[in-house]
Amino acid sequence: MEAYSGFAEVYDMFMDNVPYEAWSAYLVRTLRQYGIMDGLVLDLGCGTGQVTRLLAKAGYDMLGVDISEEMLGVALAQEGSGSQILYLNQDMRELELYGTVKAVVSICDSMNYMTDESDLLSVFRLVNNYLDPGGIFIFDLNTVYKYREILGESTICENREEGSFIWENDFDEEQKLHRYNLTFFVKEEDGRYRKYEEEHIQRGYSLERIHELMIESGMEWVACYEAFSKDAPRKESARVCIVARECTK
Repeated sequence: MEAYSGFAEVYDMFMDNVPYEAWSAYLVRTLRQYGIMDGLVLDLGCGTGQVTRLLAKAGYDMLGVDISEEMLGVALAQEGSGSQILYLNQDMRELELYGTVKAVVSICDSMNYMTDESDLLSVFRLVNNYLDPGGIFIFDLNTVYKYREILGESTICENREEGSFIWENDFDEEQKLHRYNLTFFVKEEDGRYRKYEEEHIQRGYSLERIHELMIESGMEWVACYEAFSKDAPRKESARVCIVARECTK
């Protein structure tokens, strides 16, 4: 859970291929599909606030929660003065809000960082607790297929003018745990390079198990899609989006 603490300041530099605008537009369409046109929305695992800011521009009153103080520092710096977004430095397993929200969103595989089923269940229960009656929870997940067949034991490297990175992958089939060993070299103003190293651990879950945990948490399973579409997930889906609802029964 210490991920993104060491290189938060360069995170966006190396994540510039993530289609945040397209993903945010999908979230807005899905929220509106379920009647969430405005109001208070929580971005859980918000990181540097890329999606949080785009949802705020779409007319939602945004809260952003992340465990990394450094990532939130970048989010605040990018916001500038007069920001209307409230960022909270919290572990999502111990989420504590002042009241309920109309919706919760969580993308960029934040839920995969819950490597223990009991932790994931705790997060689902907390989300359910802080949703308005009938409120919507939208989140994405990397699939076991992606970890096994796409990332596997691969090493990914990229060299740029401003820096380079090495991304080493390792997947434990038995435990469904995937380790990312990340090494970044970032060019400083004096021409020298600073080295950053981090290890990230994520877990792949079957959709059947996610469904079971969702029901156990008290939420209603609404839909599951190939990310970010309205198509049914396939065996080869690398990422899925799940929609759940606060259960009023």
